[in-house]
Amino acid sequence: MGSEHGEQTLFGIEIKVIVGMSRKMNWPIMKQLLVLIIICITVPSLAQKAETSGNPLFEGWYADPEGIIFDKEYWIYPTYSDEYGKQVFMDAFSSRDLITWKKHKRIIDTAAVSWADSAMWAPAIIRKGDQYFLFFAANDIQNDKAIGGIGIAVAKQPRGPFKDYLGKPLLGEFHNGAQPIDQFVFQNKDGQYYMIYGGWRHCNIVRLKDDFTGFEPYEDGTFFKEITPEGYVEGPFMFIRNNKYYFMWSEGGWGGPDYKVAYAISDSPFGPFERIGVVLEQDPDVATGAGHHSLIKVPDKDDWYIVYHRRPLSETHHNHRVTCMDRLEFDEDGFIKPVKITFEGVMRNKL
Repeated sequence: MGSEHGEQTLFGIEIKVIVGMSRKMNWPIMKQLLVLIIICITVPSLAQKAETSGNPLFEGWYADPEGIIFDKEYWIYPTYSDEYGKQVFMDAFSSRDLITWKKHKRIIDTAAVSWADSAMWAPAIIRKGDQYFLFFAANDIQNDKAIGGIGIAVAKQPRGPFKDYLGKPLLGEFHNGAQPIDQFVFQNKDGQYYMIYGGWRHCNIVRLKDDFTGFEPYEDGTFFKEITPEGYVEGPFMFIRNNKYYFMWSEGGWGGPDYKVAYAISDSPFGPFERIGVVLEQDPDVATGAGHHSLIKVPDKDDWYIVYHRRPLSETHHNHRVTCMDRLEFDEDGFIKPVKITFEGVMRNKL
């Protein structure tokens, strides 16, 4: 009773079929069994992949993402990352579970903002009452004589459409050396809204009027307080955890590989903010230029996500940036652990 060897192919793979005593198990039956085995192996793997978001989160060149939760739904508002002349609109993305994202096209464009013509950057959004206020920068102004700066748009729904709120920039001048870009709107524990903003290595904090039509003076009569920490370049973000104020910002050149995020902690939103260390940066095995971020906190939990942009290893163009998300964690002393950027992204989390 010897044995024979036949060779068949399944899915392009050469498989040796040992026959001999099992001559009755012909190739069609063997093929069905092999297909069943492959399905049993593959389906769990595919299911596991579907449980993570993957990075980037969605297709297209997008940067400077603002992440937020509205009514048990995750939202991300990024910059459309292309040359200035084509940055004339903004899209938004929403998800119920962090896995599947829906694109909302052109929630605003320059046609709705009479004074803006290009470089619409770094949206920041809040809900106040039954309205949604979208803060944005436009025109990349280089001096006080240029038209542009930080503006506000308003809508009745988070998907827009948004229209210009003031008919002019909220802020169109330089103060303390800060270019009027990269605005972030922060609500303090007492309910007061602040706008933290600034490029060109300077950062200011201003008190917003209750109706967002302008600024309120501080007790000393001034309007613009500088809170620039060491290493600051742009992209400010602030949040409160355990009664401490965490201030985060981007460092390095936005078009290069060394773009990164650092942070500081203070007892006040006005600082002083002494740089503690880097939270987010490039990984030579994953991507470069990881920076300009925001955070999403899961309601009633100490679970945090960092939403940021990075440049794929295959890309060298400064505007070829994609939006990604990873977990952000704290150690037992309240310091932020360095984030490991991943291709997997985050696990499914339905609110």
